Amino acid sequence: MARGKLRIYLGAAPGVGKTYAMLSEAHRRIERGTDCVVAFVEHHRRPRTEVMLHGLEQISRKEIEYRGSTFTEMDVDAVLRRAPAVALVDELAHTNIPGSRNTKRWQDVEELLAAGIDVVSTVNIQHLESLGDVVESITGVRQRETVPDEVVRRADQIELVDMSPQALRRRMAHGNIYKPDKVDAALSNYFRPGNLTALRELALLWVADRVDAYLTEYRSAHQVSTIWGSRERIVVGLTGGPEGSTLIRRAARLAEKGAGGEVLAVYISRSDGLTPASPKELAVQRTLVEDLGGTFHQVVGDDIPVALLDFSRGVNATQIVLGVSRRRSWQYAFGPGVGATVARESGPDLDVHLITHDEAGKGRGLPVARGARLGRARVIWGWLVGVLGPAILTWLLTSATPNVGLANDMLLFLTLTVAAALLGGLLPALASAVVGSLLLNWYFTPPVHTLTIADPKNIVAIAIFVGVAVSVASVVDLAARRTHQAARLRAESEILSLLAGNVLRGETSLEELLERVRETFGMDSAALLERAGETDPWTCAGSVGPRPCQDPDDADVDVPVGDHMSLALSGRVLPAADRRVLAAFAAQAAVVLDRQRLQREADRAKELAEGNRIRTALLAAVSHDLRTPLAGIKAAVTSLRSDDVEWSEEDRAELLAAIEEGADRLDHLVGNLLDMSRLQTGTVAPIIRETDLDEVVPMALGGVPEDSVELEIPETLPMVYVDRGLLERAVANVVENAVKYSPPQEKVLVAASAIAERVEVRVVDRGPGVPDEAKGRIFEPFQRYGDSPRGAGVGLGLAVARGFVEALGGTLSAEDTPGGGLTMVLSVPTAPQRRAEQPDLPAAATS
Repeated sequence: MARGKLRIYLGAAPGVGKTYAMLSEAHRRIERGTDCVVAFVEHHRRPRTEVMLHGLEQISRKEIEYRGSTFTEMDVDAVLRRAPAVALVDELAHTNIPGSRNTKRWQDVEELLAAGIDVVSTVNIQHLESLGDVVESITGVRQRETVPDEVVRRADQIELVDMSPQALRRRMAHGNIYKPDKVDAALSNYFRPGNLTALRELALLWVADRVDAYLTEYRSAHQVSTIWGSRERIVVGLTGGPEGSTLIRRAARLAEKGAGGEVLAVYISRSDGLTPASPKELAVQRTLVEDLGGTFHQVVGDDIPVALLDFSRGVNATQIVLGVSRRRSWQYAFGPGVGATVARESGPDLDVHLITHDEAGKGRGLPVARGARLGRARVIWGWLVGVLGPAILTWLLTSATPNVGLANDMLLFLTLTVAAALLGGLLPALASAVVGSLLLNWYFTPPVHTLTIADPKNIVAIAIFVGVAVSVASVVDLAARRTHQAARLRAESEILSLLAGNVLRGETSLEELLERVRETFGMDSAALLERAGETDPWTCAGSVGPRPCQDPDDADVDVPVGDHMSLALSGRVLPAADRRVLAAFAAQAAVVLDRQRLQREADRAKELAEGNRIRTALLAAVSHDLRTPLAGIKAAVTSLRSDDVEWSEEDRAELLAAIEEGADRLDHLVGNLLDMSRLQTGTVAPIIRETDLDEVVPMALGGVPEDSVELEIPETLPMVYVDRGLLERAVANVVENAVKYSPPQEKVLVAASAIAERVEVRVVDRGPGVPDEAKGRIFEPFQRYGDSPRGAGVGLGLAVARGFVEALGGTLSAEDTPGGGLTMVLSVPTAPQRRAEQPDLPAAATS
């Protein structure tokens, strides 16, 4: 059976119209004769959405009993029995009630797709798992219901449902999303213009990346080699010269002109190591391009224009930025240069920018020595000069010019031999010497037209000619080979110095280093393998590229690193000359892996050190803060037991009250210490259940005077989904802290309100307040702000409160009270059934 197709309406924010768009699509499909049913759609009592459900077949929901309440979820079995062509399933990220067929609704959708049913669903951008931290930093709300990004990426169609922040806020103000009593809170919190703009940008960028992936897959599947300028990608060609920074900044400005522009800096290194690049300049330019949000690449290519164009077309670039050549005017006689060649060969789909800079026309300094790998063209020219040159010279000397003498003839032939050596190396020069000596003997040494030499002096002259020719050719060839070796060693040192610098600065992770190996040597994949012993199986510590090797025996190139580690590359067999640099890469990979493991160990050691610090502070607190109430209790008990004094009833009551107060303080201090210990060891296990907030907060006020707190908790608040005991302790600690610092005549205000899918409890005091730089420190263990007396506690109340709240999936933060003071904001999630019936949470809202 063919798998069904998934279509997702992705919302930039709650209330933009995802559900409405999904229902409109269902009506269109029904009009075309498609069998379409509503498997689960939540209209949240919005009139416009409810109207769209008319005329659509709805499958009854499944009722589930959970902790004394009845909930409704999608009936997967009923949908499978009905077997429609298309099923509408709202809120893809929804978490099912315990006891359901699957934990998450997207798992229900996977079953429908596997049964061949097409599914149309909805999800908001803030519900994507990878964006959870980003959304929380923007909105201050942690999304508890998420869906893996891969589930959404696998969708056959993704349609973005978007709306400007101003239009969405108008829709909210008109009451089209939430009930009137929720509008003000929503507009002033989650639905602020800044929040909506940031969520909109996240949605647009995520969809743009997905569209880009679709485009890449299509171009690869259809072997499309031409560039489709769907997105501005600007490739910057670097030479390692000082002009590179100017080119990178210019490319960054070009990228800023188009939304989503991307800068890719590329340095082409020759396979023979012949490069004039400065490793220092390359390191600076790499840092610059990464700071500007681009990426740095290094690829191997003997023909720089071809390699640059191949790289640009491979990444679907739209523009290439190159610097005007640094060559002087006379150097253009040797060729048009890289810039002109790239511009000529780029074609109409790839724009080339030649950027002027301060180094233009100043020359490249010392010319780069050419090595023994002279290239096919030069070798051919060497053979032509070495073999045909003497024949042409002989014709000229015998027919077109008068007799210049044997000595001059030998010098002319020697010139051709030297030229052949410079062009083609040793073998063409030797051939030129042999051919030249034979022609000299035949045409210019008496008796002519015979190989016989009459004058012994001529024999010596020809022998000297051959010896000089061979010597010159050998010296030229040796110099070329030495130059090639020096150039290659220079290139290797540049690569290794850049690599070592990045590793020492900690800028390279193991995956980045392996990617550098793969790019530098043009391999398909790279993997670092390790094993515990000689007979143990190999395990992959890190890899990049498709289908990395899992065993060194399967690799095209295997570089051992010690006895139990190996760098395995696949793609092609590398020459032996490359293995030295590759061995250095392998050693650095092992160093990076060890550093990462040491970093993890250091992090664990840091945690242990923090635990030791807390234990030390605990001992200090016990030695001082616990002695104060103990001393008071002991003094009161000693006084009561004394036979020397006759205490009145009032005195006895006062001493007993002092004993009770000291015992309460001890109980409170010990309770906080034990709670902190539980939080540090991770043994807090909340028992989450539905709880009414107006039953928890009053119980938390038992430790403060009755007239010191003013409560404002509406009866219409939704129930919260928390551990009642932990929430009570957290509220108690926060309120006691507020009462402690409030002026005697000022009451602490404890108010609660529902905002989106959470309930906020605000504890407002009129005390001295806390500056912004200290707001984070007041939640650390054993911290007391300002000049609070030592007897006021060990500084654990707020730390314990935040730990308990976070264990409940909530947040605890500090804000300034308007007019002076401190406001503690405690936020906890609402109960599941209220999220379905009363849509207070933007994260779960659809329209």
